[in-house]
Order: sequence, then C-alpha cells, then structure tokens
Amino acid sequence: MPNWLEIVVRTLMAVVVLFIMTKLLGKRQVTQLSLFEYITGITIGNLAGYVSLDLDSTWYLGLIAMLVWVSVSLGIEFTQLKSKRVRDFIDGKGTILVKHGKILEDNLKKERMTTDELMEQLRKKSVFKLADAEFAIMEPSGDINVLLSRANQPLTPQHLGIEVGPEQEPQAVIMDGKIMDEPLATIGYNRKWLNTELEKLGVATENVYLGQVDSYGQLYVDLFDDQLKVPKPQKKAELYATLKKCEADLEMFGLSTDNLKAKEMYEACAKQLQNIIADVKPPLHH
Repeated sequence: MPNWLEIVVRTLMAVVVLFIMTKLLGKRQVTQLSLFEYITGITIGNLAGYVSLDLDSTWYLGLIAMLVWVSVSLGIEFTQLKSKRVRDFIDGKGTILVKHGKILEDNLKKERMTTDELMEQLRKKSVFKLADAEFAIMEPSGDINVLLSRANQPLTPQHLGIEVGPEQEPQAVIMDGKIMDEPLATIGYNRKWLNTELEKLGVATENVYLGQVDSYGQLYVDLFDDQLKVPKPQKKAELYATLKKCEADLEMFGLSTDNLKAKEMYEACAKQLQNIIADVKPPLHH
C-alpha cells in the first residue's frame, strides 16, 4: 500500500476512534475540563496523530494506548461520582476571591491571579465596581461567578409581591422555512392552526427562518428578510382588554338600571368577573 494511502486510512480510522472515545467520555470532556481531563484530551490527540503519521511503528499500539487513557479517564469519572473526596482531590475546590465587597488577597495569590485579571473577570459579569460584588468565587473549572450585593440585585416581580404565570419551554414549529410537525403536535396544534396564524401575520411559511410558539399559544416569527417587521402577538393583551371592558359594562348596567334585583345581579357578576381577572392577570401580563 502506498504511504499516502496508508496515511489516509490511518487518519480516517483515528477520526472514527476519536469520535467514539469522545462520545464515551461525555460532553464534559469538550466543555469545562478539569486538570486531568485537560491532560487526557491533549494526550489522546497526540496519540491519534501518532497513529495517523508514524508509518514505522505498529499502528495498533497507538490505539491500545488511547483505549488505556480512555479507560482510566472513565474510571476516574465514575469514582468522582461516588466520592466527594476524590472530586475535591482531582478537580479541586472553589476559591473565594471577594467576600462582602472586599478582595481576599491571600486567595488571589494562591490562584496566581492579579488584581487586573480579577477586575477583568468581574467586568465580564457586568460588575464594574468592586463594592457592588457581595461574593465572588473561582470555580474548579476556572470560571468566576459573582453574587451582587442585595442593593444591586435586579428587581424582580417577586420583590414587588407580584405573581406571574409559569413559563414553559417554547417550541420551534418552523425552521428554515419548513414546518416541524413533531413540536407542533407536542403543544396540541396542527398545520391548519399554524397556517391560520401565519395568515394573520401576513407571512408565508417559506419566508420564515424561525417560528416559535410559547406556552400561551402565541406565534413568534423571525423572517429571512431582516428588513421586514412582523407585529408582535397581541392575544393576551386583547383578552385582558376584553375582560376589563366586560367588567366595565356590567358596572355601567348596574348603575343605569332602576331595578333593584337587576342592579344586585349586575354588581354580583361584575365582582365575580373582577376576581377572575385578578386570577388570570399574572399569566396575561407575563
């Protein structure tokens, strides 16, 4: 076999083996790496290069070495799942860098990190003022996570005592101008409903780059042509406005009639409708 052809065969074989081994090691091997996983990734890559190009050596020895590395890595990962001590030893522990708005210089030196580097990482978390950070920790992966002080945390509906409706995962029902039947069926709709919604927006299916339906049945579309603007769905706003109008009409009927029983009936209905509106307001305003 010519050398160039042997290299092609070996390289293709190494790609397949690397893919299989990476699938075995899991997603973590290609995202946040521990020190040992980093070493494992480099070593397996070097061994794959050895299998591809070293024509003077027996190729299967490189594959055996790769299998050993993967086996050891898998064994360590399973041990980490069972023992926190092993996890702490291999991955290490998080290091607190900022506490109560003050830098812990000893921990910063321990991680061999300068003040400039720390401030750069804080700015990446939108913290430009050290006093705004209540707590900052360097995770074993090297990422720095920051907890803002209570006075600087974003205001949420919970802080205001406002209840909001639950939000479920939106379903992508159109991708690249093609309807996705499975997600559409998952939320209980069909193509007829989708086409009706698209007609309301004045949009054709083939012009939609991405279409999503939220948990309230509202369709949001992003078009291939970025210059075109599509009106936002108004179903929830329209329903809320209709309910408020009905409440106002009932109150008006109660005020305009001289019949005592009719007045009491209108007032009771208006009060019941008011309670219903209070119950449905959170999801309609979400």
